Amino acid sequence: MRHLLVIIGLLLSCVSFAQLTVMSYNVENFFYPEKDSLNPDFEYTPNGSRRWTYTRFHYKAEQIARVIANAGHPSIVCLNEIEDDKCLQTLCRKMPHYPYKFIHFDSPDKRGIDVAILYDSTKFHLNNFNIYRIPIPESPTRDILYAQFDSLHILACHLPSQLGGTKATQYKRDSVLSTIAHITDSILRIDTLAKIIVCGDMNMAPENNLPPLHNKMLKMAKKGLGTHKYRNQWTCLDQFYVSDALNDYCSAEIFSAEWLQEEDRRFLGLKPKRTFNGFRYSRSGFSDHLPILLHIL
Repeated sequence: MRHLLVIIGLLLSCVSFAQLTVMSYNVENFFYPEKDSLNPDFEYTPNGSRRWTYTRFHYKAEQIARVIANAGHPSIVCLNEIEDDKCLQTLCRKMPHYPYKFIHFDSPDKRGIDVAILYDSTKFHLNNFNIYRIPIPESPTRDILYAQFDSLHILACHLPSQLGGTKATQYKRDSVLSTIAHITDSILRIDTLAKIIVCGDMNMAPENNLPPLHNKMLKMAKKGLGTHKYRNQWTCLDQFYVSDALNDYCSAEIFSAEWLQEEDRRFLGLKPKRTFNGFRYSRSGFSDHLPILLHIL
């Protein structure tokens, strides 16, 4: 009887994650159109250089909601480049039939952009959450956002960009990777079979640089696929890492629907359809990144 109860418990654990989908999406400059005294975001206000009105803000929220809907309303959605709770509240109201709740904290990022997690509150119980600050005093960046849903651990992150040169800024990304490794090592010391997902805009090409986690975007990157296009080069900046307990039971994809892209007249092919090209506004735009999906079978 004891063995039967153990088997039933394991089966129930597997069922709870059956056909679970996680999305990671850099939505590019999702700012609320009010000046924030703590952040230098005047550019994204009605009187700023972007003429970021409430109408434009709501169009942006509707476009993000459209992407989430067409991806099948993933159970967990990790977002990059969110300004504040007002953005997330507005986004959730655009999806009234889906019971998303969100987790967000203001980070010390100089541009005022953060990471956030939406989750289906009917499918998951939020056991624990936390933020981890990155020790780069001269260049404050986004926090790592950690959440535990039942037996699933999520780390949402947005590593520092390569602005200023790849080599010159690598120490910043290494600092974030070191913090992620410390967190995941701590989890795995307690439970070697922990289900861990690390995701977000890594601002570099995929590598297996968080052992023992596995980068699920390597195969796509080797095929020349990507989530972000710089000039004529696609790079898979947005990535998923998973622990051993998930590696054989999940698959990743780039959500590359044609309506998320537009003709690249300069470098040929397609490119992500942005809200702004330079200072030229496009109501039908989405982001300079394509979202990625992780399907857990």
